Amino acid sequence: MGANDIAPAYGQVEDKKINDTDVETEKVAVTAAPDLDSLSIGEEVELKKELELFDNEITDLEEKLVDLSVAQAYSVAKELFDMHKHDQLFPLDILEKLEEFSKNYEEIAANPGPHATLIRDVKIEVLLATENSPYLEVRANTETTDDPTMPVMTFRSFLIGTIFAVVGSFIDTLFSFRQPAIGIGTSVAQLLAYPFGNFLARVLPRGQFRIFGHTCSLNPGPFNKKEHMLITIMCNVSMTSPYTVYIVPVQYLPGYFDESFAHSRGYQYLNTLGTNMVGYGMAGLLRRFLVWPSFAVWPGTFNNMALIKAFHTEKNEPVRGPFGKMYTWSREKFFLITFIAMFVYYWFPGFIWTSLSYFSWITWIAPNNLNLDAVTGFNGGMGFNPWPSWDWNIAGAWFTPLTVPLFSVVNIAISAVIINIATLAIWYTNKWNTGYLPINQPGTYDNTGNSYNVSRILKNGRLDLDLYQSYSEPWMTAGFITAYIGYFVMYGATLVYIPLFHRHQVARAFKGFAKAVKASFRRGSDGEQDLLDEDIHAKLMKEYKDVPEWAYMILLVVFAAIGMIGVAIYPDDTSPVVMVFGIILCLLTMIPVGLITATTGVSVPTNVISEFIGGSLVSGNANALMYFKTYGYISAAQAVSFSNDLKLAHYFKLPPWHTFTAQVWATLLYCIVSASIFNYAMGFRDICTEGAAFHLTCPGQTTYFTASVFWGTLSPKRLFGPGKRYTTALLGFPVGAAMVFVYWGLKRAFPRSSLIRGLHPVMLAQGGVYFLAPYNISYMLPLLYVTVFSFKIVRPRYTQFWAKYNYVLAASFPTGIAIAGVIIFFALEVPHGGYSLNWWGNNVLNEGYEGSFGAPRLAVPTDPGYFGPPQGSFT
Repeated sequence: MGANDIAPAYGQVEDKKINDTDVETEKVAVTAAPDLDSLSIGEEVELKKELELFDNEITDLEEKLVDLSVAQAYSVAKELFDMHKHDQLFPLDILEKLEEFSKNYEEIAANPGPHATLIRDVKIEVLLATENSPYLEVRANTETTDDPTMPVMTFRSFLIGTIFAVVGSFIDTLFSFRQPAIGIGTSVAQLLAYPFGNFLARVLPRGQFRIFGHTCSLNPGPFNKKEHMLITIMCNVSMTSPYTVYIVPVQYLPGYFDESFAHSRGYQYLNTLGTNMVGYGMAGLLRRFLVWPSFAVWPGTFNNMALIKAFHTEKNEPVRGPFGKMYTWSREKFFLITFIAMFVYYWFPGFIWTSLSYFSWITWIAPNNLNLDAVTGFNGGMGFNPWPSWDWNIAGAWFTPLTVPLFSVVNIAISAVIINIATLAIWYTNKWNTGYLPINQPGTYDNTGNSYNVSRILKNGRLDLDLYQSYSEPWMTAGFITAYIGYFVMYGATLVYIPLFHRHQVARAFKGFAKAVKASFRRGSDGEQDLLDEDIHAKLMKEYKDVPEWAYMILLVVFAAIGMIGVAIYPDDTSPVVMVFGIILCLLTMIPVGLITATTGVSVPTNVISEFIGGSLVSGNANALMYFKTYGYISAAQAVSFSNDLKLAHYFKLPPWHTFTAQVWATLLYCIVSASIFNYAMGFRDICTEGAAFHLTCPGQTTYFTASVFWGTLSPKRLFGPGKRYTTALLGFPVGAAMVFVYWGLKRAFPRSSLIRGLHPVMLAQGGVYFLAPYNISYMLPLLYVTVFSFKIVRPRYTQFWAKYNYVLAASFPTGIAIAGVIIFFALEVPHGGYSLNWWGNNVLNEGYEGSFGAPRLAVPTDPGYFGPPQGSFT
């Protein structure tokens, strides 16, 4: 594809601005524009730094720059500006050049000489956007060429993916009942897939055979990057536990709701298949919004791509880095060295010296000082500690370090500091009686300061008002209620942010979706190029036959019906209509949630809004809430995860039908294997009790049971309804919306301010979502330090060094930690009740208020022996 093929992808240029005189204009512009060959070494270095270009990109641009006309550059520049004007990842100085060029095109076309440098820079950016990607992060991890003949869905890739899917599903599901849980993780599977694939490439016979009219081979040649990525996608799908691993035990086990129907295999299979496959159907339908556009970069994919590129890239270009040296290590060598280094290092915070992880050194000075612990404590307080951990795993508690963009992390850090300070203020003023409770623990408490015992208000699995009135209302800690406020602010901001700042992209995607649906029911195509297909990856993917929208619609409808059958034919006291409402909520939230995740690397969890809406709709029915939340929240989360995988396939040019088949197959395996384990796991002695064998105490299931009773049986109306205790917390919704309008006004008033452009209202609401109860500032700071060092210090100074190694490091460190963690778990923690080192470096964690995870600031009044309203007066 050459430069002359660019303009049609962005629509037609207006006749009044481009006419026959452009031929003369072009001659003048070509003469005036500086040739890249004529640049001095200093000018070339400055150009590469300003536009974040690689050496090989300069060479490629030299060949294409002359062929790109000013008129073509103009047509694309307008689209680029509209697409990226609210994009924090897109450099502001480049955006300003696109705007200047687009707005002053007639003047520039009439007199190009004085604007030669601007013309050159705009042409370069247009070529990057159309022949590559406008994002350095994407260019660092992808290729601009493709080999459509490269084998993808081979016998060995399907075999390895199937084995990993089965083993991963089994381990993750079984050990999800355990405290602590254990899982393999995709990074480990990615690493293991490489030697397995190469082994099969050596031992499998190379002969060909025919099946269903196609010529196939057990061994089509060397194990390649596309096979590796297909296996990765299958592992991403399956190496987790389904949401029914919480629903089924909570319904069936006598310590919870004690409902025998949940022991039925049919019930387990139907609901597990329904909840997971519905999300995949939605992800496929929303590809135009979340996968194909270049602005949907999905930062969370970069470490997966970097690992595969490390093992499958033969090129090893030397790059200049710190200390003025040239670094010649290949990506593979860098991965292996840093992987081994982290594998060895993690034994210290992971086993030998565990207080390195929770490095609450300030509280060790005075471990029995409650106020000191409340402010600085890692476990018992808000974590205001300038150096809280020596453990990379803490920085990656929520996000993969070195992949989440700088603006996202900084915005979240700002909000985390603000809302953690607000939590301290609430606790010290005893707002909502929070002073009688620990400051930052999750869950709910009763009016004596003990954990809320939901079994005391249930009779035959249903709320008994007499028991409720004779026990207590539920109370939240300061950290827990401010976390809910953070959720409300985030939801309010999200609902306003998308229409204000992404309406252009959403509207175009809807038009494209409507065209595609119409075209899928008739032969041929309307021949129009989708306006979102602006980068090279979308163009290269046109070589492959796409999966039509109707295939995903069938998945969505069929498995939604399967899920409804699983609810309808069993005595769960729930109508399938509840699931319909849940799916509607999922459809309404999927685009906003997906767009924000795709552009920021940070998701917008919809669990709380699902609980609020579901609990209000089906008040008093915990089962109905479970199903509503599953289809309203989990299906959306699954759809986002599947969209992430579709973007991986998009970047690596996997044929869509191969990706579709692999994802569906892996998801089916994952559902069947996981559901088959439920009854086996629930058959263990004393499962989900303190005396359970193999530590199968079910902390996740117990938390889910409590939440189901709290939101489903009790209903949010009792605590957040009009005139109730936490009603004022709902002000978070309008506050979040107001934040976006203020930001919108500031952007219009100061359009060239890099400070304002770096803000993101939704990210500014995320601090309370991710870094409160039981998390805090101590989990945020390591991530902030690492991100600032990488993106603000290393990237601008050593761009090519950063591009080569940053994401490889983002993949190698978590992989080293994961493998070390698995060995520590099975070799040292499981046998004979576990083994640990008894010394100060491990024991200091258990001293003082840190060891007890904080304490109340106020003592519960001895007379009458509780706080809050008296028994019998609860509303």
